[in-house]
Amino acid sequence: MAYDGLMVSVSGVRGRVGEALTPDVVCRFAAGFGAWAMARGPSRRVVVGRDSRVSGPMFHRAVVAALESVGCEIVDIGMAPTPTVQLAVEHHHAAGGLAITASHNPIEWNALKFIGSSGLFLDAAEGAAMRATVESVFPRATWDRLGHVVADNEAVARHVDAILALSFLDVEGIRRRRFRVALDTCRGAGAVIMPQLLERLGCETVSINLEPDGRFPRPPEPVAANLGELEELVRSSGAEIGFATDPDVDRLALVSEQGRALGEDYTLALAAGLVLRHRSGPVVTNLSTSRIVDDIVERAGSRVVRAPVGEVNVAVRMRTEGAVVGGEGNGGVILPELHLGRDAPLGVAILLQLLLEEERPLSQIVADYPRYSIVKEKLDRPSASLDSVYAALRSTFATAAADTQDGLRLAWDDAWVHVRPSGTEPVVRVIAEAPSEARAQAIIAQAREPLDALGR
Repeated sequence: MAYDGLMVSVSGVRGRVGEALTPDVVCRFAAGFGAWAMARGPSRRVVVGRDSRVSGPMFHRAVVAALESVGCEIVDIGMAPTPTVQLAVEHHHAAGGLAITASHNPIEWNALKFIGSSGLFLDAAEGAAMRATVESVFPRATWDRLGHVVADNEAVARHVDAILALSFLDVEGIRRRRFRVALDTCRGAGAVIMPQLLERLGCETVSINLEPDGRFPRPPEPVAANLGELEELVRSSGAEIGFATDPDVDRLALVSEQGRALGEDYTLALAAGLVLRHRSGPVVTNLSTSRIVDDIVERAGSRVVRAPVGEVNVAVRMRTEGAVVGGEGNGGVILPELHLGRDAPLGVAILLQLLLEEERPLSQIVADYPRYSIVKEKLDRPSASLDSVYAALRSTFATAAADTQDGLRLAWDDAWVHVRPSGTEPVVRVIAEAPSEARAQAIIAQAREPLDALGR
């Protein structure tokens, strides 16, 4: 079965609303997922949650109906962060979960993210098996075996409680400190959890874009270039730190007290440094994450393990390695003792703990470490295989160490470049990092040459 324009990957299935992604497509995938999940167990329960996108209510109704049609018991948590959906799957011992969200994609996109009974996103093998069910003729429930819906209105509160219960978090100390915090939730699902968390941590919060209506006032990806309004809010309000989230609240970006966006790679790096003061073990991140993570982790006496891009790839490697913390350089922090999923509210609590322990401004903490320039480009994905591009790059950069887990990553002692097809957009991502922007741009220019040639 072909779905032109639909992006089907380890991250789920996504597309532009009204084009590749329609209610009938969503119903087919949701029903197939429900049938597959129930066949695996441990129950007939499937958790459903969504972010604030304008198309969310429509697809939410479609998903619920589709799951009812195969006999699922639906636990509806309404508008909620994706990590809250993952935690709810674990809490309810559900067969799986569906998060209706296109994460950082622009407003015209939406998606389904598929969550297994473990609370993790489906891995490659599980995803293939689930899609095989979608493509098959699976049974539908008769009138007397239709599924039913129960509402869970406490999922977000449980999520906050679980964060505040972390043993290394000095909740009372943070409350006494009364941090002044600036917040930008981009009119996403962060509005249903971030103010609650910050209030319980005793923060004085000034906020923008709290209305969870999905009409994003800025590009929803929380990269530094998109955070000008939050930078200004930090400066005008005298905030000690600024927090920005994407629409489904699994990514967190930081703005220092000087009103300067740090770049999303610093979220994981600083969080890992804090966790390693209280826990001992390796840190796992993906191949596209900044070297600043290596610098901070190595200074803490630990080591970094690299995994392919994609939350489930990092989470599975964390489980294998016994990692104490991990995540991705896009602002995603994963703490296994909470759950194996990227979690922006968790990141907020960890960063406030860091400020409490350091007793100095965020800009001074960051100044202790080397600065790198990271350059990211998106190029149209060519129809031909990228193998010839990878071969040309290995020849061009013959002195670099090569990693082929996910596309091609070439690394030197102080720089690297990563070329890979995106799993969420029809593009090839080219990312380079070096001590200076000029060198990073030069690496990008060289890396583009075989890609440009293939596209002609």
